[in-house]
Amino acid sequence: MAEFTVGATDFLLDGRPVRLLSGALHYFRVHEEQWGHRLAMLRAMGLNCVETYVPWNLHEPQPGRYADEGALGRFLDAAQAAGLWAIVRPGPYICAEWENGGLPHWLTGRLGRRVRTSDAEYEGHVERWFTRLLPQVVRRQLPDGGPVVMVQVENEYGSYGSDGDHLRFLVELLRGSGVTVPLVTSDGAQDHMLTGGSVPGVLATVNFGSGAAEAFAALRRHQPRGPLMCMEFWCGWFDHWGAEHVVRDAKDAAGALREILEAGASVNVYMAHGGTNFAGWAGANRSGPLQDEALLPTVTSYDYDAPVDEAGRPTEKFWRFREVLADYHDGPLPDPPQLPAALGAPARAVLDAWASPDDVLDALGGPEWSGPVPPTFEELDVDRGLVRYQVDVPGPRRPYPLRVTGLRDRAVALVDGERAGVLDGEDTALPEPVPGPAAVELWVESEGRVNYGPRTGEPKGLTGGVLHERQYLHGVRARGLRLDAFEEAGAVGRLPWREALPCEGARGLFRGVAEVASPGDAWLELPGWTRGFVWVNGFGLGRYRSDGPQQALYVPGPVLRAGRNEVWVLELEGCAAGRAVLLR
Repeated sequence: MAEFTVGATDFLLDGRPVRLLSGALHYFRVHEEQWGHRLAMLRAMGLNCVETYVPWNLHEPQPGRYADEGALGRFLDAAQAAGLWAIVRPGPYICAEWENGGLPHWLTGRLGRRVRTSDAEYEGHVERWFTRLLPQVVRRQLPDGGPVVMVQVENEYGSYGSDGDHLRFLVELLRGSGVTVPLVTSDGAQDHMLTGGSVPGVLATVNFGSGAAEAFAALRRHQPRGPLMCMEFWCGWFDHWGAEHVVRDAKDAAGALREILEAGASVNVYMAHGGTNFAGWAGANRSGPLQDEALLPTVTSYDYDAPVDEAGRPTEKFWRFREVLADYHDGPLPDPPQLPAALGAPARAVLDAWASPDDVLDALGGPEWSGPVPPTFEELDVDRGLVRYQVDVPGPRRPYPLRVTGLRDRAVALVDGERAGVLDGEDTALPEPVPGPAAVELWVESEGRVNYGPRTGEPKGLTGGVLHERQYLHGVRARGLRLDAFEEAGAVGRLPWREALPCEGARGLFRGVAEVASPGDAWLELPGWTRGFVWVNGFGLGRYRSDGPQQALYVPGPVLRAGRNEVWVLELEGCAAGRAVLLR
């Protein structure tokens, strides 16, 4: 029975010093049939460990309704089969550029700023969730023959708060649930972060992308003894929609990695392989002055400019890192595994069937809601998706500006059934005044919940109201459409499909077939489409937007099959030309 412990200067395996050479790979961002390949790539790069988060909201989308609960355990088994140890970071908050930082919408919608604190109701939900989740970890710990060598307490808590009682609660909960391997915290290498996020008796680690000497010096001011570890070595970065693609020079990143290792520290490369934010699970950030922070939605790709790219291929950074890591191994490193099969030939799908937004909402939407003020997405139980709000302008009255306050995030506005504009921003107005009487529809899209900082957990939808001149328009009807409604067996087949309209300006759900001769990994291009979501054979590829920087969506080979492959595109604003998509 092996034992992994924390020594005065090193991690110890059965009493002998050992260094963790870990890489981040999130099981929920990689198709399960490709886990083995990606883990083998980590081994070939020179790593001996894999790290993963656990997204609570993915596994409990509604209170008491669980989804794919055993995924973490299966991934840990795959890691062990690949010859890797494992670090588990179960949260409950994970950040990870993931929707709401992994916290369920139904929890943050109810509790607001009480989450991530010692609030009794919040901690009660955490205890219930951990009691259900942690047995997968406990029975796979190293002393019991499994791969798990460490478990993290919360995540970068010092970047958010200072509730030491809550951190101590989490430590006691983990220990009381049977976690016996070492516990760690991870925070930025700044005094206030380490002060807020550390727990006495629990090993602290730091997160950074460069400047190892300075970061470890900061850690030593707070923790004079114990192994040094960079829990997140940021070797790349993520992208936001509408911004430039972010890259980091491979030689520069390899030099920063070598600096960490030459300091005698352990490391977790974040990300070793980023994967994909399938099914609209990408989060968002806020940037700018606190009183007027802009929303920055994260793209579907989580490639992260990582050593192993989104499709599992080695990059220049992979080979540079392998050169560095080889110096810390006895004997030669294993060769990289064979690349997964690629699509044999391009395939084009003409989306010749169409269902209007109202038809889609009638067939797949939630219950109708009515009240004096607009409900939030959380009140309508919508995590990822959109909401149609309807309100009437009474009349007769002269034309006045129609303004929306507290809008999160983006709305297509219709007046008397005709498109009147696109609203984007917390306080915004239609370009043209609206006379009364008039019927107003606002189709509001969530672009991803904030995953980091003080605005994590903020509500989505119309969080303020609709004003005509300076008068609130009361009497609102609303109906939500969750993205997971499209994944229910036979749901899309119930729609009243008709021949597709000319694409120019059309909104709604489009359907077509791509004939594939030889399936394999592919990229889906959407020339002329504006923004929305895509499914292939019922598998949610994620969000697309024409403003980039991402220009194509990754399609894992296991999603495709020889012959007919059905493609659905939910276009939210109106495609510009054509009705085709291309697999290549």
